Amino acid sequence: MTDTPLKLFNSLTRELEEFTPVHPGEARVYSCGPTVYNYPHIGNMRAYVFADVLGRTLSWKGYDLTHIINITDVGHLTDDGDAGEDKMEKMAAAKAQSIWDIAKHYTEAFWADVKALNIREPAKWSVATDYIGEMIDFAKGIADQHCYELDSGLYFDVSTVADYGRLARAVTEEGEGRIETVAGKRNAADFAIWRKTPAGETRQMEWDSPWGKGAPGWHLECSVMGEKLLGFPFDIHTGGIDHREIHHPNEIAQNQAFCGCGGLSEATNSGAKIWMHNNFLVERSGKMSKSSGEFLRLQLLLDKGYHPLAYRMMCLQAHYRSELEFSWEGLGAALTRLKRIVMAVENLKARHAELGSASISPPAQWTLDQLQGDGMGMFQDLILTFDEAISDDLNTPIALTLLEQVLAKKKVSPGKKLEVVSAMDSIFGFGLLNLTRTDLRIRPKDAAITEDEIEAELLRRKQARAAKDFATSDAIRDSLAAAGVEVMDGDPLGWEWKL
Repeated sequence: MTDTPLKLFNSLTRELEEFTPVHPGEARVYSCGPTVYNYPHIGNMRAYVFADVLGRTLSWKGYDLTHIINITDVGHLTDDGDAGEDKMEKMAAAKAQSIWDIAKHYTEAFWADVKALNIREPAKWSVATDYIGEMIDFAKGIADQHCYELDSGLYFDVSTVADYGRLARAVTEEGEGRIETVAGKRNAADFAIWRKTPAGETRQMEWDSPWGKGAPGWHLECSVMGEKLLGFPFDIHTGGIDHREIHHPNEIAQNQAFCGCGGLSEATNSGAKIWMHNNFLVERSGKMSKSSGEFLRLQLLLDKGYHPLAYRMMCLQAHYRSELEFSWEGLGAALTRLKRIVMAVENLKARHAELGSASISPPAQWTLDQLQGDGMGMFQDLILTFDEAISDDLNTPIALTLLEQVLAKKKVSPGKKLEVVSAMDSIFGFGLLNLTRTDLRIRPKDAAITEDEIEAELLRRKQARAAKDFATSDAIRDSLAAAGVEVMDGDPLGWEWKL
């Protein structure tokens, strides 16, 4: 069995490229993490589901993965184009709390969402404020040739590097409109890499620097942490497509200045060989934005009775580079699909146990090589087709259909089928061997009846049916339905919440 070369779409070249690691046998990946001033909305979380699938695929391909995700706790302004207030300072002032407490609370909230979505932990969560000294050193190293100082801070002159804006395919008039107008800036696209604290003001987060007391710019942080933790050049840099227009071009410019590179004719001159971006999650009602009050965050999905893995399924049903429209109907359909897969796996596990077979003990991370010598027999073609799908720029929509084909195969050893399911699931990250339908039965926040009360009513209904008191049995069923509970006679699960 031979694997298919992994091809990934590089936003820098706008082409599919075969993955060739900088360091043989290794894969080094940096993902732009959250600014921890508020809860992440589900659109934010799509970026980490995508990065997780990428990391799982690199592991599947046998690479030793080092994945870094940063936590931005300083320097990110309210407009990505270098305008407005620092998001962290603004939220701390609004809540009359320490900025450090704000960062801690929302970092932990983000990590809870990461866990709920079965996103693997990176090798390191790099926290921006842990690298202030390195940021100042980085800026000092490029300041003479690439920067100039204004009253408001140290600015990067984008005309000092070749091909600025190539990642975004030029700085458009629309893009320039998102960039702060500052008196004295040489070019509209120039950006601050160190912001001085204005005279008469005191920030909660500020440090001494050669350019005065202040804080680093958002763009500087990722360049510094990427270089410090992965070394230039590293393999892959990921982020949401919104980063492709300003944040990542600015990062690339800093990287070019730091390494003394010329233009971007060599991909390694950008700091990372491959830049990958997931597309937007689109929600038509306008509730995706954090400025909308009760915005769409993972907790809202839970409150309405949807398991977080239904959202993971929803993400994987679409290619990461395509827009994904969110709707409650679509989320419900994704949950139903996940339930059907879980039911099939539960039936397999039951059959496997009936045969008295030993329990399945999958490796911590499956690789294609582990399957090659494992006597896959009739599954070989499906496994190879699966490998082709994920090697084609992470084509999870096709890969999911192949998982369902495995589950549909008849007259196959349940143990062998469970092994293949487990191997494929190492890409999807559902945890199918341990996930149950009961796990997926999430109580809606507004449900007026508890699970204990439901079980008590079902027992009373069972007694009524045994006594042939079908009027009482039907009345109990109707009252449960009115409370949002669907009774499922003949199903081992017994009941589910109606969504």
